[in-house]
Amino acid sequence: MPDEMTHATMTSPANPATIESYHAHVYYDPASTRDRAERLRERIATAFPQARLGRWHDKLVGPHPQSMYQVAFPTDMLAAFVPWLMLNRDGLTILLHPETGNAYRDHTAHAAWFGAVLPLRLDAFKNGDAD
Repeated sequence: MPDEMTHATMTSPANPATIESYHAHVYYDPASTRDRAERLRERIATAFPQARLGRWHDKLVGPHPQSMYQVAFPTDMLAAFVPWLMLNRDGLTILLHPETGNAYRDHTAHAAWFGAVLPLRLDAFKNGDAD
């Protein structure tokens, strides 16, 4: 029996009610794709005014390996926002993760990627510098 199946059957299922909100990190290259990131940001603001748009980070921050901005949104927005984001990301890479109180697991085991999977700088979690 594979280790994953053994592990899954030996632990209790996680309760989705522990998810307080979600973050989508939109990655871009300041020199070549910032215009697409700006356009996506404007479209998100128009279509989902309840989403909170974070600051632009042209320099690396936290575990993120590329320039990015964050979109924070409530759990009740997930069903509408995620399909919209999948279809409208304009080729940009996006990391989607829940906020459960465990930043390391949220950015790794609980994460979903749209586009390329980027290697996160996981040492940022040791320093408490996670976003």
